[in-house]
Amino acid sequence: MKRLILVRHGKSSWDNNLPDHKRPLKKRAYNDAEVVLNTFQNFYQPGALFWSSYAVRAHETAKLFKERLNIADVDFIVKEDLYTFNQNELLTEIKSCDDSRDKLIVFGHNPAMTILVNSLGDKKMDNLPTTGLCVIDFQVDSWKDIRQGKTILTLLPKNLR
Repeated sequence: MKRLILVRHGKSSWDNNLPDHKRPLKKRAYNDAEVVLNTFQNFYQPGALFWSSYAVRAHETAKLFKERLNIADVDFIVKEDLYTFNQNELLTEIKSCDDSRDKLIVFGHNPAMTILVNSLGDKKMDNLPTTGLCVIDFQVDSWKDIRQGKTILTLLPKNLR
């Protein structure tokens, strides 16, 4: 079995006229991460590989999860190719995960995240909001074979407040 956890980056700021990939998190993002992590830490089982887009807003969100869940540096990887808004590019990257890892957590961007949640999982949503998290299980042995999975958990900050 393979478990994919998709996390959209936290709410970012548009205040500083920065390039898109350098936009920082807003204060709200830290509060949203806190409420999601308060629930997710009870569900999370160690052993996941963490992949994050290099964009500041995604990387900072991923680091909040890394710290709270005590993820080792060796299991935390920033990948330039995850800075994509295209679901096919994101899925190609996910399918490249080493099959020795059964759990993968990916921090990335919309619309790719929402489209993948809807195309890979069995529960549809209009939008995976910022700091939204979705867990999808696949009854396969290889990441290359993930297609239709079962959505087993969705955590949205607004539903946890």
